[in-house]
Amino acid sequence: MKRILTADDIKMSVKDNDVCFLRLAFTDINGTMKNVEVPTSQLDKVLANEIRFDGSSIDGFVRIEESDMVLYPDLSTWMVLPWQDGTSGRIGRLTCSVHKVDGTPFEGDPRNNLKRILNEMKSMGYTDFEIGFEAEFHLFKLDENGGWTTNVCDHASYFDMTDSDEGAKCRREIVETLEGMDFEVEAAHHEVGNGQQEIDFKFDDALTTADRVQTFKMVVRTVAKKHGLCATFMAKPLEGEAGNGMHTNMSIFKDKRNIFYDANGKYGLSNEALYFLNGILEHARAITAIGNPTVNSYKRLIPGYEAPVYIAWANKNRSPLVRIPAAEEVTTRLELRSADPTANPYLLLAATLKAGLNGIKEAKIPMEPVTSNVFEMSEEKRKELGIKPLPSTLHNAIKAFKADKLIQEALGEHLTKSFIDSKELEWARYTQSVSEWERQRYINY
Repeated sequence: MKRILTADDIKMSVKDNDVCFLRLAFTDINGTMKNVEVPTSQLDKVLANEIRFDGSSIDGFVRIEESDMVLYPDLSTWMVLPWQDGTSGRIGRLTCSVHKVDGTPFEGDPRNNLKRILNEMKSMGYTDFEIGFEAEFHLFKLDENGGWTTNVCDHASYFDMTDSDEGAKCRREIVETLEGMDFEVEAAHHEVGNGQQEIDFKFDDALTTADRVQTFKMVVRTVAKKHGLCATFMAKPLEGEAGNGMHTNMSIFKDKRNIFYDANGKYGLSNEALYFLNGILEHARAITAIGNPTVNSYKRLIPGYEAPVYIAWANKNRSPLVRIPAAEEVTTRLELRSADPTANPYLLLAATLKAGLNGIKEAKIPMEPVTSNVFEMSEEKRKELGIKPLPSTLHNAIKAFKADKLIQEALGEHLTKSFIDSKELEWARYTQSVSEWERQRYINY
């Protein structure tokens, strides 16, 4: 849960830790962390919400004639970064929401938008949307000029012990760094692919967890560089190998009670959990555009690599879109398995929560869980069970998003337009590019 920190607490921390610069972080439409950095002489202005920046330079924000934006720091996110970046003192970091000059929250800020959907949830009587992210990544070697390569630092597999290689050393330092920044790391291990890693930190409320996954990515990249490695969260960096997913574990609480749990319910789930699940299944194709937002994302969502391809759910097997992991009362959850770590976490959680809440309002029971491997079913069998495919390309996912008014409402008018514009431009650039594969295949046609 959020820490309670005051302006005086932060002033004391700046003094005690010899902080020289303040990094004010926020997130753009594509999930990229941006920041405005100021010297600590500006601390009073920071704490008084008086730091402005030019929003017209940020993807998905505003036109040049509406460019002034103001940063409102969330004091609970204060941390002193454990590296100095060549300065004589330390760097402090605050995660911020973006506001207009009149003080109103800017509707194009993904963080503000998630807070809006969380308020809708609270108006229905629920208190917390608890989230656990499992973000996978690859570690590649840097070349002699510090540029990335696709040369992996190990050739290990799932849960292999690789104590002596650079990847294992790097992963351990990432864990130590995160724990020094008040993360509670629950597990760290090698994943299925060569050079592929996973580090899981403790679940928390949605806004805190979205903030943390942005910090997590920053730490992973920074520590990897110290080890002469490049960390990438790209969905499918290596052809023929497992891609990087970001399994999203979700629960809703009313006060301190997990409303997804029912000891007497079928599968140990309450009706509210089943309704929430049905909402996600009904809007899964549009959610895919947000959870898998790059051209490359859809090279991960193919059969044979554990990533889901079809819209179904299960309480045991791992082939469907949503899984119900074995758990006790507090940890009962739905696991959305399709998203990858290139997703903007604020937009992903806003979309899934909106869909789930709408499912609770509609009170519809989902299809029966799938007990066999969806990939091995015939097309006729899937059709008989009502199992539909996820979009196979970014283009098709955006078409599904444009047809889904509820998921557009989850983002709001400003973010919806910005998202569509950004993704359609990305698709257009991709379709106009000529790859080495095409040249090898067609040059002699």
